[in-house]
This record gives sequence, C-alpha cells and structure tokens, in this order.
Amino acid sequence: MLTTFFALTCLVQAPTPKSLELTPAVRKEVVERLLSELEHNYVFPRVAEDIDFEVRERLSAGVFDKSTDPHAFAQLLTDALRDVSSDRHLSVSYSPEPIPEQAAPREGPGADGPPAEELEAIRREGAWDNFGFESVRRLAGNVGYIDLRGFQPPEVAAPTAHAAMALVANTEALIFDLRENGGGSPEMVQLLSSYLFGAEPVHLNDLYFRPTDQTREYWTLPELPGPRYGDKPVFVLTSDYTFSAAEEFSYNLQCLKRATIVGKTTGGGAHPGGSFRLHAHFRAFISSGRAINPITKTNWEGVGVKPDVECEVSAALARAHELALQKLIGTAKDPAQRERLEQALATAQLAVRQAYSAR
Repeated sequence: MLTTFFALTCLVQAPTPKSLELTPAVRKEVVERLLSELEHNYVFPRVAEDIDFEVRERLSAGVFDKSTDPHAFAQLLTDALRDVSSDRHLSVSYSPEPIPEQAAPREGPGADGPPAEELEAIRREGAWDNFGFESVRRLAGNVGYIDLRGFQPPEVAAPTAHAAMALVANTEALIFDLRENGGGSPEMVQLLSSYLFGAEPVHLNDLYFRPTDQTREYWTLPELPGPRYGDKPVFVLTSDYTFSAAEEFSYNLQCLKRATIVGKTTGGGAHPGGSFRLHAHFRAFISSGRAINPITKTNWEGVGVKPDVECEVSAALARAHELALQKLIGTAKDPAQRERLEQALATAQLAVRQAYSAR
C-alpha cells in the first residue's frame, strides 16, 4: 500500500538516457533476482513457488526474448506474475535512469521511516499535487466534499490532511471522493479515519508481513490537532480504479458501519509491500503482506469493496449528495433549514438524472 512518487519533469529537459541493451544475460539476471526476492518476501510462499515454475517455463520457452524493448520485457514479467497470482500489486518496471542501491523496504511493526534526504524528496514531489488533496469544498445543504487522489505519508502530508478536515469540520455530512485514488499510505488511512470516530480508540485494520512474521494493528489516534467530525453522516465514492489504501479506507469504514459506499466495486488489491531493486534499471513491487480486518477476519483482495449503493461512476457524487441531503432532511427540526435542504435536494436529484441521461 505504499505510495509511488514520480519525479517532476523539469522545464529544461535533460538528454534522454540511452535505452538499455536487453541481452540474454540481463534478462536472466533480472529474472533470477526477481524470483529470489519473491521466494523470500512474497506474502504467500506457495504462490511464489508457482510463480517461480511459470516464469522459468516462459524463460525456457523464449517468451521473454520476443522483445528487445526493456519496457515490454518488464510488462511480460508483470503479466507472468499476475497470471499466476491474480495480484495486481505485483509488477516489474523499467527505469531509463539508474536505480540506486537501497536497503530492504521498511515494513512491519517498528519499521523505521525513510531517511531525511528521501523524506525531503517525497515532500517536494508530494507538494506538487497538494499531497493528494485535489479539492476541498462545501456543497449545497452544508455537505462537505473532499476529492482525495492519493493517501500520501503523514510524515509529509499530515498538515494538509488536518487543514482539509478543519475546512469541513462545520458541515453536516461529508463525502470522500476516492474515484481517482490508487492508494498510498495506511498511516494516512489511519489519520483521516481517526477524525470520523470519538476519542476512544477504534480498531481499523491489521497488516501482516511475511518477511518479519509480524502483524501491525491500526487503531484510530487518541489525539488530533483539530475537532473530530462526530457521528455525522459520511459517504465514500468509489470506482474500479479505487485501489489499495483507498480500498482499505472504504472497507474499514464499511465494516464499522461508519460510512455509506457509493459507486462501483473497487479494484481488489489488499496486499501491501514495497519496491525491490532487481538490476540497475529494473525494479519490482512485491506484496509482502496482507490486510486482516478485525471484524471480517479477511480482506478485499481479488473481489474489491462492493458499494452499499451501486451507481454509475459519473453519477456517484450527485447520488451521494442526494443521499446526504435526504438524511439531513430526516433530522432537520428548523423549518427554514428544512426548506433550504429540500431546495438543495431538488438540485441534487436533477444532477443525478442529468448524469444518467448523459451516458
């Protein structure tokens, strides 16, 4: 569930690095290192054995010799991994720039955070897209809306997260839009979820990591710098693009009956992990852990998070806004407030109809 951060493109472009010559020796080196890392780190050892067999079969059959393009070679390896495991987190990628040597990925209970230099680079790059917070605003009827495109690490993104929650603190219902959220940090899931419960700790999720044979429990935080959201209605918008940590946020809140999920079934990736260097120009993301929900004792891997209210992705915001307003009308005691809510509801219902008619 780790966020991948991409380097910014400079206005003055550096010369494009020469593409790597993909020799049989390079292919074999990448494959052997990949299979070794899977053997020692992939969350399911038996599946790692099955992957080893299949990849070696394809190597012997010359499947990986079909392309001299390193990007295509990485994709062929990714296809092999996923064909056996159906794990959409597993992947191999090519980097034209040399990949520096690195320590093993930091994961599991008591894991250290990234070094200061790396953290500063993450901070600079995360700031480019406001640490995933694309939009925070108030909709008609005093309904809060947060369009969140990624769960970036609290070490860099916490101030923005706290500011976002402060901006919606006085709303009467809240919508989290995760339709374009591909995942990120479980610690940010923990932080944002903490605003939606009281001060008494709530057990959100567990992550088991095979390399250390340890499980980390995630509970809501006992202290926050701003007011909690209370028990006001919460809605989460999802699509088939919603993945990994974004699914965890949705699944946790759904299991705890704290939010209504609106939209489409999510992508189905519940295996956290990290990036492993295979070669100077190839790396793999290997799923070394799995989520264990304290209520269901399972997770959303391969099946996704099914919405409570299914609707077209394009209509999800209008539909959730409609549902929120209906809830607020049901509890409104002031006649003037009820009238304003009913006017907002009529507009939201029109937006739902327009979203479907535009299909």
